[in-house]
Amino acid sequence: MIKMKQATINDVARIAGVSKRTVSRVLNGSLSVGENTRTKIQNVINDLKYSPNTQARGLASSRSYLLGLIYDNPDALYLDDVQRGVLEVCSNLGYELVVHPCRYKSETLVQDCLRFISRSKLDGIIVLPPVSELEDLAQALRDSGRAYVRLSSVALDDAKHIVVSDDRAASAEMARYFAQLGHEHIAFITGPQAYKSSIERMEGFKLGLSAYGIKLRSDWIVEGNNSYEKGIECARQLLLASERPTAIYANNDQMAAGVLKVAHELGIQVPQQLSVAGFDDNMLASRVIPSLTTIRRPVRQMALLATTKMIMSIENNDKGAENVAAKVAPTLVVRESTAKLT
Repeated sequence: MIKMKQATINDVARIAGVSKRTVSRVLNGSLSVGENTRTKIQNVINDLKYSPNTQARGLASSRSYLLGLIYDNPDALYLDDVQRGVLEVCSNLGYELVVHPCRYKSETLVQDCLRFISRSKLDGIIVLPPVSELEDLAQALRDSGRAYVRLSSVALDDAKHIVVSDDRAASAEMARYFAQLGHEHIAFITGPQAYKSSIERMEGFKLGLSAYGIKLRSDWIVEGNNSYEKGIECARQLLLASERPTAIYANNDQMAAGVLKVAHELGIQVPQQLSVAGFDDNMLASRVIPSLTTIRRPVRQMALLATTKMIMSIENNDKGAENVAAKVAPTLVVRESTAKLT
């Protein structure tokens, strides 16, 4: 059996009629190549099924072409969306991804992350919430000189180092939606209050309700931890009380799914007797019964923007990264779990 010769960068350059340096610039995401030339080179790359040798590129440029992802988030669906967004950019530009789970509350978190970065010889790092909210880690990344981008619900850094989800505005929209359905007896299952995203969502929800003269009762604000199990526990606390709400907003879809389970167990009809909504719009939201009204957070888009920013910083000495969008707007998705109060 004859083994086909693997295409090289020289083949791409010859067929495209450009220099090897120009091909290399396109592979590295440089902005110095014109759009027409870039398209021509990319078409040749696709035709030849050319895949750059990461190790060889690294030896030639003193880069590793490795990006790191640091996280402490037990939500597998969220992580899957993030990785898909990151890899969409990496696969086109010849970078590889290395993931590093960590413990948000660990006293040695900063040192552990720096060791991971050094050991893996990473060119850049994407940091997910809640770890991205830690200023000590952000400062250590600045001091290390590595490119980094943080995903967050608050603008914690310069535009070239951050992609923000406007969770506050999105939760205010959910509050308005509940109020327009006629609900006044509304409960909120928050996320951990140590997380900025939890605060942003709660404050946005309160603000949206206040526009309709509705105030959240203190006994109807229950703190969760963003897990399905905690959603069940919080839902029991709310729905077994002598006076129960007609609508519950949960900090994420996992806890909202827990609310649906408890409502079913107690014979409470959703949405006829209880409206339920969550936040994220992960795969679970459209598959539970009834399907879940939620806020769609564009996680994959955020990861894609973060990776684009970071590679631009790596390849262009920080130039242009600040011009990539730094803020995304989550949107309301109405499904079967909410209805007008009757």
